[in-house]
Amino acid sequence: MAHERKFKGKSLLLFTSDYTVVDIETNGKTGRLGKIIEISAIRIRKDETTDFFSTLINSHEKLSPFIKNLTGITDNMVSQAPEIGEVLKEFKRFLGNDIILGHNVHFDVNFLYDHSYRFNGETISNDMIDTLTLARRYLTLPRNRLDDLVSYYQFDQRSLHRALNDCYLTHLVYQAMRKDYENL
Repeated sequence: MAHERKFKGKSLLLFTSDYTVVDIETNGKTGRLGKIIEISAIRIRKDETTDFFSTLINSHEKLSPFIKNLTGITDNMVSQAPEIGEVLKEFKRFLGNDIILGHNVHFDVNFLYDHSYRFNGETISNDMIDTLTLARRYLTLPRNRLDDLVSYYQFDQRSLHRALNDCYLTHLVYQAMRKDYENL
């Protein structure tokens, strides 16, 4: 996975009403040892959820106690899940040409790009919007983690660190930031 990601999409600083929120969970490792264990996405059209995609992925390895505790994902859950190659094909069909919205989105997109390239010989070239970048630009908080923004906007945190829930919270944060921005 040491290629240069030359087909990766551009970072956008904008507010829009049509996008797909994306989040992944990983085994906590980086580089070639890093594996995706969950992918989720929520399609947004005219600011409303129209569809979602969510699946665990068989990583073929035991998860660390840290990742199990953080996500609630167990070894048994991922051992029953589909393979990364087939999941990424389905995910790319779901994503289409949409703008990807995410929190610290480059982390997720880099994993998705590298895994798509490695397992399917394809790339992810969608443009992306990062709520972390927007928060750093438009808010003055001591920290800008997703849970910091969720607290700032007083949303119910539910269970952070599951991909679908993080997609939902990222969408709410983005909508709140857009409202704040439009009221400047």
